[in-house]
Amino acid sequence: MPEENDPIEPMSEAEAWPFDQPRNCAVITTTHIVSGTHPITYVFHDGDDHGWQFLPPVEVTEEDAVMVALEQIATLDPTVLELADLLPGWMAERSFQEEEWSIKPIPSDG
Repeated sequence: MPEENDPIEPMSEAEAWPFDQPRNCAVITTTHIVSGTHPITYVFHDGDDHGWQFLPPVEVTEEDAVMVALEQIATLDPTVLELADLLPGWMAERSFQEEEWSIKPIPSDG
């Protein structure tokens, strides 16, 4: 249940949940995303632990990182629901929020 001054209302239980992780699954994002300062332009579905990262188009530091529920990300930007079937080891990117997602494998570090 959102707090009285919380501008984010969770999705209703009646809405279909497309992810194979639960709504309360912890995911990594940044203060930029949560505050609405920047949109989500990069989504990573990690191959090693199947975790999710939702990142902005700006350089971030460890201090910017926050963990939130996957449902909160979907509430902040419903277009991420389109990525529910993104395979582990793959990523999605776009230049701005209104652009279509581009899907590709996460580049290996060599």
